Amino acid sequence: MSKLMQPRQPWYRHPWPWILMAGPAVVVVAGIITAWIAASTHDGLVADDYYKQGLAVNQKLARNDAAARMQLEARLRLSAGRIELRLAARDDAPLPARLRVTLAHPTRGGEDQVFILAGEKGAYAGQIAALGPGRWQVVIEDEAATWRLAGSVQLPDKPEALFIAAENHNDRR
Repeated sequence: MSKLMQPRQPWYRHPWPWILMAGPAVVVVAGIITAWIAASTHDGLVADDYYKQGLAVNQKLARNDAAARMQLEARLRLSAGRIELRLAARDDAPLPARLRVTLAHPTRGGEDQVFILAGEKGAYAGQIAALGPGRWQVVIEDEAATWRLAGSVQLPDKPEALFIAAENHNDRR
């Protein structure tokens, strides 16, 4: 019997159509799974007032500049549920009696901690909840929000001390 006379197999009996259809089928399944994950989980990275936060960038830079003019420096120690902070400034710059300290995780907003530390002569201390591993953003500011110091700490690698020195952003232009 010649090749032309042999009965042909239907298309679904050949492997190549199935191999070619497998790629788009995998993409459709992955898209459905991605859509389900996006709909069922909360995105902690998106702020409700992102527009206002964007407008406030210049105010934050002005507060950093105020800290630089005062020559503020802070040494932070995190250990066993306790936070200790030493603040130093230019000779004539007054140090506040209370500081607002924010420990913020860059991706898990639910773990952020904000608290007020009381102290005198530049020494402040308080209690904190346990912090998980990872890089934490640290913001130290006076209660009136006239200046701020910002930095980061990697936990648990270097929980003992963090040095933050103010920079004047106008000098970089």
